[in-house]
Amino acid sequence: MESVLIISNFPDHESADALAKALLDQHLAACVNLLSPCTSVYRWQDNIESAAEIPVLIKTRRQHYDRVEQLIKMMHPYELPEVIMVPIVGGLPAYLQWVADETHRSD
Repeated sequence: MESVLIISNFPDHESADALAKALLDQHLAACVNLLSPCTSVYRWQDNIESAAEIPVLIKTRRQHYDRVEQLIKMMHPYELPEVIMVPIVGGLPAYLQWVADETHRSD
């Protein structure tokens, strides 16, 4: 049961919240944090751009990554959404067990 953190950004709270609810409804995540708006500065198509975004932190298991990625791509308005998976190499055992328990129903 390898736990992972998947990071993304959405352009507004409504679309980030819709993703969070879809992930929870499908038991693909135990918890999704929608953080305070931030400003992302990046290079896109040879131009320096900036945009207000809502950072999204998704706690799930490694085996759900492909399905989470598909859902993000399907629900995200960007041509190229940020989707980064970070392995969780440690944590409170009871919390990591809760992540596993909450996401086992989607197996």
